[in-house]
Amino acid sequence: MTRSLALTVGALVLVAGAAVAAAVETPAPKPQTTCPVTGKAVDPKTSPHVDWEGQRIYFADQSAADTFRKDPEKYFAQFESEGIALENIQTTCPVSGETLGGGDMGEPVSILYKGRTIRFCCGMCPPQFRKDPAKYLAKLPGEQPKAK
Repeated sequence: MTRSLALTVGALVLVAGAAVAAAVETPAPKPQTTCPVTGKAVDPKTSPHVDWEGQRIYFADQSAADTFRKDPEKYFAQFESEGIALENIQTTCPVSGETLGGGDMGEPVSILYKGRTIRFCCGMCPPQFRKDPAKYLAKLPGEQPKAK
């Protein structure tokens, strides 16, 4: 009887723990409010920006934008670690080429990838993207890394 009670209590603890874990939500992404290079405040209405692989990034000044271009992955990692969601400028799916939203595919599907929010026409496209991210990042609007 004691063993049965112990197993029951143990099971209840596991179920309660799972319920608490499920109730804890991932924090909502934050919008970009500061320049990733200088840390100064940015304003989407007036600050210079760079469109890079489907993301719009705001800067304090043009010099900061030029610094970003030298090592964009450094700054994307920073955005990711800080939970910042950049403004996405995509209008088409990088896998299918379909227009995002409003078509037969319904609402776009988004994934987070190395500090970027990538949008797709449907749930079938993200697995294709994950097989060869560089191929599909190159199809996103905006600037791209320089060929080495």
